[in-house]
Amino acid sequence: MTGETTIHGPSSVMELERFMNRSSKGNIKIGSKSRSQKAVRGLIIGLLAITIYAFVTFDYQGIDFAEAVMETLHNIRTVFLEPELSRDTISGVLYQLLVTFCLGTLSTVIGAVLAFFCSLLCASNIAHPLSVRIVKSLVAIARAVPTVLWVLIFAVSAGLGSVAAVMGLTFHSFAYLTKAYAESIEEMDPGVIEALKANGASYWQIICQAVVPTTITSMVAWTFMRFEINFANAVAMGAAAGAGGIGFNLYMAGSFYFDLREMGILTYIVVIAVILLEMVSTRIKAKVK
Repeated sequence: MTGETTIHGPSSVMELERFMNRSSKGNIKIGSKSRSQKAVRGLIIGLLAITIYAFVTFDYQGIDFAEAVMETLHNIRTVFLEPELSRDTISGVLYQLLVTFCLGTLSTVIGAVLAFFCSLLCASNIAHPLSVRIVKSLVAIARAVPTVLWVLIFAVSAGLGSVAAVMGLTFHSFAYLTKAYAESIEEMDPGVIEALKANGASYWQIICQAVVPTTITSMVAWTFMRFEINFANAVAMGAAAGAGGIGFNLYMAGSFYFDLREMGILTYIVVIAVILLEMVSTRIKAKVK
């Protein structure tokens, strides 16, 4: 019957008794502390101690914390509860939002196309091992460099502006999506590829008939995720690289004019745009499945 435990012979009874005795004495260990866990715990404690020491030893130059907190709360209330356009018009802000959207779209599309072909060279189940090692190493190096640094690197040759922003965003998107696409290809059922090879299918037939249909949903999801990242980065690049767009308006309102009310309405516009993009991407991904 279900739920019943059968004990065979006296040896089983003795083993059960020994187990109960150990349980009553509390000698059974559920988990063991490994060296890695101790190292992580020590690192966290060390970082916490350094943080506390830094806050204690800062030169605050006589800042009144109570007054600073109240001023911060007042600024937050002004930004989010009293938004108002004082220097820009709504049509001008929407145009700058379109510029930011175009920066993110262009860099994502170019990066996705390049990443797809490059991922075919670094997916271990369809590419040569030497090609896999070389391409993955180069892509890892490119991905390790932050997006803003790539933008500034390209700004040396192209100058500050939208060209440098698109090149930097595209380069980092290419490295990011290459890794994502390659991992999607490597998760395929190896039997599908082997069956096509056994039937004499060519390399591009395998790509078109097996790789693309199997991984298209995952690739679309990764691409839209990267597009959302690029849109947010394009907002930042509007100030950091002079790329224009709504990010430059935010920078001028916050740092140059210190117009908190205009910062508030620009922030709301960006948030609404991100929510709309998420809704559109969700519907497209649902249709691709």
